[in-house]
Amino acid sequence: MTDTAAPPEPRGESRLGSALEYVLVFGRLVKFEHTIFALPFAYSAAFLAEVRIPGFWTMFWITVAMVSARSLAMALNRLLDARIDALNPRTAIRELPAGRISNSEAWVFSVVSLAVLVIATFNLPVVTRYLWPIPVAMFVVYPLVKRWSWLSHLFLGATIGIGPVGAWVAVTGEVTWEPFVLGAAVATWIAGFDVIYAFMDVQFDREQGLHSIPADLGQQAGLWSTRALHVAAVALLSLAGSLSGVGLVYYLGVAFCGALLLYENWVMRNADLAKVGLAFMGVNSTLSVAFFVFATAAVVLA
Repeated sequence: MTDTAAPPEPRGESRLGSALEYVLVFGRLVKFEHTIFALPFAYSAAFLAEVRIPGFWTMFWITVAMVSARSLAMALNRLLDARIDALNPRTAIRELPAGRISNSEAWVFSVVSLAVLVIATFNLPVVTRYLWPIPVAMFVVYPLVKRWSWLSHLFLGATIGIGPVGAWVAVTGEVTWEPFVLGAAVATWIAGFDVIYAFMDVQFDREQGLHSIPADLGQQAGLWSTRALHVAAVALLSLAGSLSGVGLVYYLGVAFCGALLLYENWVMRNADLAKVGLAFMGVNSTLSVAFFVFATAAVVLA
């Protein structure tokens, strides 16, 4: 009698494939690629804090803290916005409303991210052990702000802008006012392009009673507020360089970032939704990396 049974499934490969897919799904949940907006500025702050390159382990734990904090922030954002995301055709395909990740899985991921963040702070200066609840509280509050006010853009900016402040404190071991200048620069930059991003949901936001500058105040208010915020960002970046005492290379970087922001605002001058992707990911990811390159060169050459 001929054995016609199918050969056994290669279980090892199956498990590996499932594990990889699981990692990719969670990577999409937290938009891991958007880390490029925050991490280069955190590194730059660490370098500018004492105008030198910190040691390997300091940078390692800053990286762990930043990645885990951002993962926590995005997971909480997705959890707290799951109902709204399910109603919005643009966001209904996200992992939670689409059912690719359950709420319980997302909560477990959040708890693990929080634990990793706390572990990282215990491997940095003592003061960081007492400061981590501040950004975590901001992560919880941010998704709720757009239910109350168009100031949500500025709150998002502040939530991300606190990252460079934390990196600075992680290097110096002290909380001083100087890093808040760089943090404010990042905050106004982020807030400006978040206004641009909000153009995609104007009609939905109005229908659902959600708030943004374009939805509440109109298209022109959105465009001009972005311009004003980006002018403030360039001015604050310049001031941060002055406080750190770095040289000409740093200011060349600021000028380059200013040119990129000018281009971004020119591209979006008519609030063309087809160009949001270019303005949001293309220009801003280039800006964060360019600033890091120039800031690093300025510190090395100082």
